[in-house]
Amino acid sequence: MKAEIIAKLEEYLLNEVLQQPDRQLNADETLISSGLIDSFSLVDVALFVEDNYNVHIDDTELNADTFDTLNQLADLIIERQDA
Repeated sequence: MKAEIIAKLEEYLLNEVLQQPDRQLNADETLISSGLIDSFSLVDVALFVEDNYNVHIDDTELNADTFDTLNQLADLIIERQDA
């Protein structure tokens, strides 16, 4: 389940946010703290997650502390789905 979430998130980020479909993201690659994703893109990512996984991400969670990697974001999604 986690691998599928990471794959879907990676596809979205590469195609829609970064617009670099030929690039690959490591599941532990920092996205926010490295500057790969900016604060404007975070809102898009949060909306994508909410729409596709039926979980809520609060505005205060849009930061590197909450999810800076695909692994962290997938864990957050799984945790919220199980709750």
